[in-house]
Parts: sequence; C-alpha cells; structure tokens
Amino acid sequence: MFLSALELRNIIESSFLPKRCQCTLSPDLSMTVKVYTDRETDQLDLMVTGINAKRLNGCREINDLIAELRSDLELRAVAQPRHVSGRMF
Repeated sequence: MFLSALELRNIIESSFLPKRCQCTLSPDLSMTVKVYTDRETDQLDLMVTGINAKRLNGCREINDLIAELRSDLELRAVAQPRHVSGRMF
C-alpha cells in the first residue's frame, strides 16, 4: 500500500459524496466499505467486506476498486442492501 490508511480511507469515502461512506481497515489490511443511503440514516445501500488493501498499490488500483463499488451500488436491489464478501481487491 503506497498511501497511509487515513489517506486511502479519505479517497474512498469522499468518492461517494453526497452519500455517506464508511471505510474501515483491519490490522491485516482487510478493508470493509459501507455506503449508506444518505447522511441522515443508517440504512445501508452496499457493504463490501474482505477487500485486500495490500493490492491497492497505485491510483489505477484504487480507481478500479471505486469503479467496481459504484457499479455494485448501481446494481443493488432497490429495497435490500447487498453484502459482498471475499473481493479480489
């Protein structure tokens, strides 16, 4: 990982504005990203676990992850949050 955990979180979380996004990174560099319906509620639109942050070695990898998350967000069921586990990233 070429960025600090704080920088990586900031890039990912700000890429989903105006929605609220929460990115957590465990000590083993496994990442979870949660995207909420809006900034006011705790209703999840998308939750992805098991993202391997060790593979986010450059801008391209980070951009690809964000694009994949946005695609998953668009494809989600309207009334039901999606939980995706074991991502390649």
